Amino acid sequence: MNASLPTEFASGLFWFRRDLRLDDNTGLAQALSRCAQVHLVFVFDTAILADLPRQDRRVKFIWQSLKELDEQIRQRSQQPNTGLLTLHGIAADEIPRLAKRLGVQAVLTNHDDEPSSLARDASVRTRLAQQGQAFLSFKDHVVFERREILTQGGGVYGVFTPYKNAWLKKVDAATLADQGGLNPANSGRLAPRPTDARTGMPSLADMGFEPTQLNALGIYGGALAAQGLLDDFLPRLSAYDRARDFPAIKGPSYLSVHLRFGTISIRALARAAHAAQAQSTNPGAATWLSELIWRDFYAQILSNHPHVVGHSYKREYDAIQWEQGPKATQSFELWCAGRTGYPLVDAAMAQLNRTGYMHNRLRMVVASFLVKDLGIDWRWGETYFARQLNDFDLSANNGGWQWASSSGCDAQPYFRIFNPISQSEKFDPKGQFIRRYLPELAGLSDKAIHAPWLAAPLELQAAGVVLGNGKGQYPLPMVDHAQARERTLARYAVVKANKP
Repeated sequence: MNASLPTEFASGLFWFRRDLRLDDNTGLAQALSRCAQVHLVFVFDTAILADLPRQDRRVKFIWQSLKELDEQIRQRSQQPNTGLLTLHGIAADEIPRLAKRLGVQAVLTNHDDEPSSLARDASVRTRLAQQGQAFLSFKDHVVFERREILTQGGGVYGVFTPYKNAWLKKVDAATLADQGGLNPANSGRLAPRPTDARTGMPSLADMGFEPTQLNALGIYGGALAAQGLLDDFLPRLSAYDRARDFPAIKGPSYLSVHLRFGTISIRALARAAHAAQAQSTNPGAATWLSELIWRDFYAQILSNHPHVVGHSYKREYDAIQWEQGPKATQSFELWCAGRTGYPLVDAAMAQLNRTGYMHNRLRMVVASFLVKDLGIDWRWGETYFARQLNDFDLSANNGGWQWASSSGCDAQPYFRIFNPISQSEKFDPKGQFIRRYLPELAGLSDKAIHAPWLAAPLELQAAGVVLGNGKGQYPLPMVDHAQARERTLARYAVVKANKP
């Protein structure tokens, strides 16, 4: 694109949000195409930050990503006074205020369809209009959004497989094409930062956050780290369908946090998966593409059925009576702490609590245990994951928890209840994952490690394992799975009675 081409706006402001990259960024490319001069901004939104723990790995990830983004902007523009404006405040106030101060004609950004984000954007749009400024937003975070994939009757799909088939039928090269971004041909349109904004980003401490162990865990923010993970994953792609269910081996792409914050585009991943699937009968590529389509599926469910935030997609499931009171609270706290007595569940929770990551198979196992073994409301687990997960995304997290509780669209039947022992034996047969996160059980045999309470006393003694609830002891099981299953079937009986 030639910087001298005619433009729609003399100046504009591009607002980075969940798209922290310079390449294949729809809104950024639109801003650089339609505006003669473009300012770039990110807001550490205190309306969001206020509810986060003071040691939050996601804030560190964003901060690192923005540091790299700012450096890349200056490198590509080769102008020392360009860069990213980084603000700290309520975004709904900061963006209109900055737009007025800069005198831009338009604010451009990419869609964010979470209910609170839509409300924020509506407020920003109104305030900008009052100032005589436009607000333009573009699809970028998903391949297909909102009502782009509809049934023959014009409705929204509530079952994944027909949605996936329609997605695959509609997708084409143009849909997955690189949307452009900042490049040498358009970098001349970057506006210099105001003189009083050249002091750099606020530090984590400035924003009230404490250091985290993000990098010690091997997690790095930024587009370069995202590309590195993709380059590492593609040679393993053909085995993805077989490897992805085993938490002790390197099966997943580990790109979920980068997708969440947009340090890599969904189109880049879908292009790679779609191309690999098309070139050969690659079951790994087909499975990975299916997982990416699940992401679109849950996004369009949230967009068209916002009641899923706080309520069951299937309304009749709101009638379920979950466990309440001090005992339920204690059970939930033990689950959070990884002290259930079921090693695979406890190891998974240890992984989450220490790293902010949990393997996808284990997300299903621990969710099923909380809801169907302990009888705890799925929303409690959803909230805990929202607080702990580096890759927390409202639509996917909500969809996953409703799937596990059988209350969502295309969910597992309520009578399908994961057995934490058989899941452990099948997907961590040698106990490698359990040993990694529960070293106190490392001395047990491959057979005994899945259910230590069934081991012979002499084996427990030889392994140095003491069962109990005291310090240094591994807990006995909170519940008997078979008995818990019967209670769950009775609990869910109300669903059948309330079905329309």
